[in-house]
Amino acid sequence: MRRTRSAVATEPREQRRSGASGGLAGGESRARRAAGKAKAGGGGGAAGSQPSAKPRPKPPPRAQEAAAEEPPPADTPAASVSALDLGEQRERWETFQKRQRLSFEGAAKLLLDTFEYQGLVKHTGGCHCGAVRFEVWASADLHIFDCNCSICKKKQNRHFIVPASRFKLLKGAESITTYTFNTHKAQHTFCKRCGVQSFYTPRSNPGGFGIAPHCLDEGTVRSVVTEEFNGSDWERAMKEHKTIKNMSKE
Repeated sequence: MRRTRSAVATEPREQRRSGASGGLAGGESRARRAAGKAKAGGGGGAAGSQPSAKPRPKPPPRAQEAAAEEPPPADTPAASVSALDLGEQRERWETFQKRQRLSFEGAAKLLLDTFEYQGLVKHTGGCHCGAVRFEVWASADLHIFDCNCSICKKKQNRHFIVPASRFKLLKGAESITTYTFNTHKAQHTFCKRCGVQSFYTPRSNPGGFGIAPHCLDEGTVRSVVTEEFNGSDWERAMKEHKTIKNMSKE
């Protein structure tokens, strides 16, 4: 009975030993397989026994250039004036803003306008009641057209012509109404409240504006030259005139 017990008792121990040795053997075989894979891949045995992280692919050169050229978002510090590299001009810039009582955007606009519209002045004007106000960049020496077509003759529509990019409506879009007739190309805009036409879109230059000089504020007009335009024979007058067609071009 004792021998039987000892045989039964020793059997699990031998199984445990064989299981432990089997585990070591399995670990060794796995290590050998890993080493074999590392050798096949060109790596050393020690390095091959541990998995190595795959290197991240580099973006193509175009993507890198696009990322470098892409401007920072508007809400990043680089977009604020404090982050701009103004160098030795920072103090002058800040002093200029304070003296002119301008925001960063306002100061930039003033400098851009001065550079972009060299030789021009900023005129301001509007209707009689003040509901409509605008600004326009044009010469201080105005070239005025006095048209004798049916409508211009009745309302004394003397005007000078500017490109649309040099005109800005400051206020009163909701106060403006439009009258058209015949070809409906000319847009005769005027204030719904006081009836004054301070600007309109002429048939001769649909890409620009005709500005009434008598609706400008005082102080910016140096001289005025008036040219009569035979609008009553509009097609013939347009063919014969050499410059009026291009008045609204940049």
